[in-house]
Order: sequence, then C-alpha cells, then structure tokens
Amino acid sequence: MGQDVRSPRGPRCIALVGPFQSGKTTLLEAILARTGAIRNAGSVDAGTSVGDASPEARRHKMGTGLTAATTDFMGDSYTFLDCPGSIEFAHDMRAAIPAVDAAVVVCEADEKKLPQLQIILRELEDLGIPRFLFLNKIDRANKRIRETLATLQPASRIPLVLRQIPIWNGDLIAGFVDLALERAFVYREHKASEVVALQGGDLDREKEARFSMLEKLADHDDALMEQLLEDITPPRDAIFDDLARELREGLICPVLLGSALRENGVLRLMKALRHESPGVADTAKRLGAASAKDALAYVFKTLHLQHGGKLSLARILAGHLDDGATLQSSSGETGRVSGILSVNGAHDSKRASANAGDTVALGKLDTIKTGDTLSSGKTAPKALVSVEPTPPVLALSLSATDRKDDVKLGQALLRLNEEDPSLTMIHNPRTHDIVLWGQGEMHLRVALERLRERFGVNVKSQPPSIGYQETIRKSITQRGRHKKQSGGHGQFGDVVLEIKPMPRGGGFEFHERVVGGAVPRNYIGAVEEGVVDGLLRGPLGFPVIDVQVTLTDGSYHSVDSSDLAFRTAARIGVSEALPQCQPVLLEPIHVVEIVCPTDATARINAILSGRRGQILGFDTRDGWPGWDRVRAMMPEAEIGELIVELRSATAGAGSFTRAFDRMAEVTGRAADQIIAAHGVAA
Repeated sequence: MGQDVRSPRGPRCIALVGPFQSGKTTLLEAILARTGAIRNAGSVDAGTSVGDASPEARRHKMGTGLTAATTDFMGDSYTFLDCPGSIEFAHDMRAAIPAVDAAVVVCEADEKKLPQLQIILRELEDLGIPRFLFLNKIDRANKRIRETLATLQPASRIPLVLRQIPIWNGDLIAGFVDLALERAFVYREHKASEVVALQGGDLDREKEARFSMLEKLADHDDALMEQLLEDITPPRDAIFDDLARELREGLICPVLLGSALRENGVLRLMKALRHESPGVADTAKRLGAASAKDALAYVFKTLHLQHGGKLSLARILAGHLDDGATLQSSSGETGRVSGILSVNGAHDSKRASANAGDTVALGKLDTIKTGDTLSSGKTAPKALVSVEPTPPVLALSLSATDRKDDVKLGQALLRLNEEDPSLTMIHNPRTHDIVLWGQGEMHLRVALERLRERFGVNVKSQPPSIGYQETIRKSITQRGRHKKQSGGHGQFGDVVLEIKPMPRGGGFEFHERVVGGAVPRNYIGAVEEGVVDGLLRGPLGFPVIDVQVTLTDGSYHSVDSSDLAFRTAARIGVSEALPQCQPVLLEPIHVVEIVCPTDATARINAILSGRRGQILGFDTRDGWPGWDRVRAMMPEAEIGELIVELRSATAGAGSFTRAFDRMAEVTGRAADQIIAAHGVAA
C-alpha cells in the first residue's frame, strides 16, 4: 500500500462495455462534454454522437463497431473505447479489452439483461482486467440500491462493492453519497453536482453502507479488519489505497451511480478512474510484456477508410514510436508507419510520435492485422494476445449482382474480414457462390450494407444451399457402352459395372475384377474417373455417396478406344444404373450445443422440437451459475435461422455451436418437397 495510487500513470485507455442499449455511447458523450473535449453532448437518437457515428450505427441506432475518443481530465489523457453491446458485434470488444487499463461496465437495474452482463463480466474476469460498474439510468430506478445490487451480484464472480448510495427525495433520486469521501452531492442537470450537508436518515444510511463497504475491503486487509473490530475509524487515505489495490488485483468491482443522459455521476466516475485505475506499465505487465527500450504496441482494430487507406488502431504499451518507424509484427510481417493519428471519433489529428500509454491510429501498415503485437526492435516480438473469433452461427450465400464485380466483391470481403475477423468467408465449390458466415442477423445485415455503401459492391443474397446427398439401397450390374463414328478414328468404350450400396459413412470405393484383358489396364483409371463423374449428380439431383463400384468386364477396340471413350462409357453406365438402385435422399445431421440462461431452457427445448431436433439432454453449464447447456441432433436445413429464434428467446444472450455428425435418410413428403425445390432452383 506504499504506492501513491493517485499519482499520474501516463495516458490511460479505458473500455466502455456493457449490455446492448445500456447507455455506453451516451456515457461517452457525457464524459467528453464534462471534460471539455466537445461543447455539448450529442445524442444517439438524433445521430449527433461521437460514438456510433458510422452510417450503419446511425441507421440502426446501435453500436456496430468500436469507437475511440480521447480527452483530458485534471492533466491526464484518457482514451475511451466505446464497445458495441450486442453479442453479434462482441469481437470488437474482445479484441480491444486485453490492452486497456480498466473497463467501465455500464449497466442498469434490468434483470432481463443480467445474462448479457454476465457474459461481459466473464470476459473481463478471465483476462484479469480491473473494472468498475457504472449503474446507469439511476434517475429511473424503482428499486432500492441494495435490491439492485443483489440482482446484479450473480453476474459477477467477485463482490460488487457500493462506492455510492443514492439520496432519495420521495420516489426520486436527487443525488448520492460518496462512501469513501463521506460527502453528499445533489445532482444538477448538465452541471457539476453540489456538495450538501449529510444529515438525518441519509447520515444513518451512509454509516451503514460505509461499514458494509469497509467490511468487504477488510476481507483482504488484516489491518483494516482489526480497526473495524476495535471500532477505530480507519484513515481515509488507507481506504482509497485499499480501493485502488483491490480493484487492480481483481478482488472487488466498485459500483458507482449516475445518469449518463443527464451527465450525473460522470465527474465522480472520472475521479475514480484517475485515482484508482492502473496505468500502462501495469497493463504491459499483465500481458506478459518484457521490459524493453523498443516501442511495443498491440493492434486491436483495423479500419479501411474510403479515402485514407488502412488504419491500425493500437495501444503503445512501452517505449517511444516515431512516424516513419519500421515495425516487426508477431505474425512475421514488417511494416513502415505512414502517419500517426490521435483518435477522437471521426476527427483524427496527425501527430509526430506516440509514447507508452497512448492509443493511436497507425497509417498504411498493409501487412499488419488485428491482434498483432508490434515492435520497433530488430526481431519480431512474441504475440501478447490471442483472440479467436467465436464460431459463426448464421450464413448467407452471396454473389455479385453484376458478374463483372466478382473480383471487386472478393477484395471487399477480404477488407471486411480484416476489419471484423468474426466474419468468415467460404467458397462453395458446388454452387460457386461465396458463403458469408457471421454472428447473427444484424451482423450480416450490416456487413451487406458496408459492402454496398463503403466498397460499392451490390450483392444478391440468399440462404446457403443445404448439403443434401443421395445413396442407393439396391445392387445392380449395368453395362455402359459408348460408340461413336464420325470419320477417321471413332470412339469406343464398353464396361460392365457392378454397383452396390455401402454402409452409411462408407464413402466411395472403386474396384476392378477384369480378366483376360477385356479392358486394358491403361484404361482402368479412365473408367474410375467416369464412375466419379456419374456419381456427381444422381437421379434425385444430388451427389451420390456410400457406393461401391466394381469393373467386372467390358470390351475395347484396338483403334477407336481411348481414355475419353472409357470415361464416357463408365459415366453412362453409372447414370443408367442409379435410377434402378432404389435411390434415397440423405440430409446432413449436426450435433448442436446451445448455451442459454436457465429460465429460457424450456423455450429452447420447444424451439428445438419445432425444428425436428432430437434433444440428447441438458445440464448446467460448468462455471456459469444460472445457465444451462442443451445438446440436440438437428438437420442442417433446420439450423439455418435457429439463432434468430434463440436470441429472441434469451434476450440476446444465447448462442450455439454445431458439428457435423452423419447423413440420414429423408423419405416421404419431406423428401419430395426437397427434391422438387431443388429441381426448381436448378
């Protein structure tokens, strides 16, 4: 406790995180306005905020990407990273938070958002990031603060410690009491709060709440525990030291109150950040960065500007970085910085250099990607952070509206993926479409809007095709014959094929039992190729699997036979045989594992049953109190928009993973409908 935790610790970087529509962007506006970075706070609804400034964010009135803005407070520089709250855009938050000094978790007293809050707190807890909880919209509170805290506590694995309690005026909150300072403040809209005398019932409530706060601090401070037991008033400086130390060590999560819309509680929050949050040296140590004189930076976001080229948003963790410096990356690439920019929403400004603690945008690092660690040294640094995107849950099949834009579409998708690695692109070799995978319906919608508006590519989209296949139930022996005479050398190939079904999952096997040279050895490879050709599209319209084909006999012509003739004969034989083999349709079945809040499990089970899902079982989610894990077998065709229903049933918190399990037969009306639909599409 000997360290003066209130001394400046260099430029700070703070993440604003929290559930969807909890008020993060509004809080950023309030911070920028109260610290003088902007004249007046903007509004998300009016489309005038510094955060959520992209056309997509303005259109949907929600965060669709990270915003960085810098301000000064009491002589210190602070960069705030306003992170999207929706689980669909969570990768921006997950990539950025490792390099921040602390996080402000913005939430409200809404039980429906508790699962979302738990997901965000778990990310911070697992990374060991110090965090404050800012209980927003306190002016709308209809519960007592203790009830609210009891509601929120299950979302956190460490104690939520009240730093403030509200002052009530009837049913309205008029101000707050700072339990560490032992001072009362009355809110004034868009102005600094006014200090008032602490008296009467407020004084009694303050003493009780302060003692509760001190008790939680004393759990990790024996000296403070002794003082409380002996009824000795602890020194105020010692309390602030404990608050700062226990925050940094991840022992407590302080809770502050306010209303971002009215700018209430903002200066108290800023003072807590100034006095108690750690600095960049602590952050570099947490990330395992070795001390070095070279500049060290972490890239947490990539942007492609329409006219400004590529920008890499980075936190300088150590050293000094000059414009024009050559940097080595942990991925083995090298880049030369062409421009260093201070970040402030959409209004960036050039600067000559950056120092430890600064959060800046680095220009034209074309080979550098999000997640890279950079060094100005002679050798590549080790990667300090590894952030893997969560598995995608929804897909669209894309093609350029104008085929001449195919190359342009490919380049635009690569840039989109650089900006947002949680988007995945897969080329479908059968349909020649690009399948774009994302984290949900809005995630994909925004991706298409960016393709159109930022990259100038119009696309057609549709649900991706399902991987239907077919197989056979009956064996048959079939002759395939190809004979063509057209002057000069003709074409002649003649094969006898024995076609048999194989067990499910057996794949394809080709054998030959030719005797007496009926088919010369040099043509047998061509026969196998022709068989494969014939299996590409069966009588039902789909690839044929789990089939064994044996070449048993045939004939040839010494002049007219060729590889092409035997390949054609084999294809004809297979194509004529398959309709006689009792073809049957197969559909892919996946094992789906859903995680959801326990109170939604019954709804999830109903959704699965309605989508032909076979529930395998469910149990509690390990380490996640109040959550379940549900496992089911589901046809791929039914998984398509499962995430839309799942998110609706879980207030946006549920998700799932899937893995291919097997192909299963589809018969009757369902098979007829699939075959008919495929025929129309073809």
